[in-house]
Amino acid sequence: MEGRYDISSGTAELVRDFDGGDAWLLKINGVQSSHIVIGEPERLDFEYMRWIAALVESTWDREVPLRALHLGGGACSMARYLAARYPQARQVVVEIDAKLAELVRRWFDIPKAPLVRIRVGEAREVTETLSPGSRDLIIRDVFAGSRTPEPLTTLQFTEAARRVLAPGGVYLVNCGDAPTLQLARAEAATIGRVFPHRVIIADPPMLKGRRYGNVIIAGSDVPLGQDPQLVRRLLGGAVPATLWQEDDVAGFAQGSIVLEDWTPPSPAT
Repeated sequence: MEGRYDISSGTAELVRDFDGGDAWLLKINGVQSSHIVIGEPERLDFEYMRWIAALVESTWDREVPLRALHLGGGACSMARYLAARYPQARQVVVEIDAKLAELVRRWFDIPKAPLVRIRVGEAREVTETLSPGSRDLIIRDVFAGSRTPEPLTTLQFTEAARRVLAPGGVYLVNCGDAPTLQLARAEAATIGRVFPHRVIIADPPMLKGRRYGNVIIAGSDVPLGQDPQLVRRLLGGAVPATLWQEDDVAGFAQGSIVLEDWTPPSPAT
C-alpha cells in the first residue's frame, strides 16, 4: 500500500507513520493532506482537526442525527471521526479527484454509504446544487497546494453555504494563511457579512502573526462556543489554542475587504 500513485490531479503518496498503530500519512502533490490510523477513527493527529472536532462536539450532542457536508476529501479523516462520535450522522464528502476517492475507499476503513458517502465533484458546484436547509454542518477544508481556491472563499459562495444550512447550522472553514493574516482577516470579514455570529480558533503564535498555519473560522445564525468546556479542551491539547468570540473576531476583521467573485469588466460602449 505504501508508495506513490497517479491520481486525476497529480500524485498521491502514502507514507507509513511509525508513531504507533496502523498509521498513514497521505500527501497530495507533495503537500501533507491527511493522517489516518486504521482501526482508530477517533485519533486525529492534525491539531486543527482536533479544534474542529472540539467545536462540533460543543455544539451538538452525540445522539443528534447530524447531517454533515465535507468540502475537501483527502483521506476522510474528519468524516471517520464524526461517524465514530455521531453514530446516527449522515455525511457527504466532496472530493474533486475521482481516482483519489477510489483509492481512499480501498485503503482506509471509511464507513460505507449512507453513513459516509464520497461524491466526486467540485466543491462549489456541488454545494450550489444542494437543497436549502439540508445540512447542519459544512466543513470547508479544500486546498490546491497550500491555498484554498478563491471561488470557495467569496461572499457569493458563503451565501450559497448558508442557504444549504438548516437553522442553527454551522459553516466552518480551515483557512491556511501566512504571518500577515491578510486572508484570514478577509475570510472573517466575508463570513461576518453572511452570518451574525462568528468564532475563531487558532494557536496564539499564529494569531500574533509569527508563522504560517491554520486558522479555523466558523459562522452561524446562533451563538457559537458557549460551552465553557470548549475553552478548557482547546487549551489542553498538544498545541494549545485560543478561542476568539464575537468582539475579538470583529476587531480582527475590521477594515478587511469582503472577498467577492471576480467578474470581467463590461465592454466599452
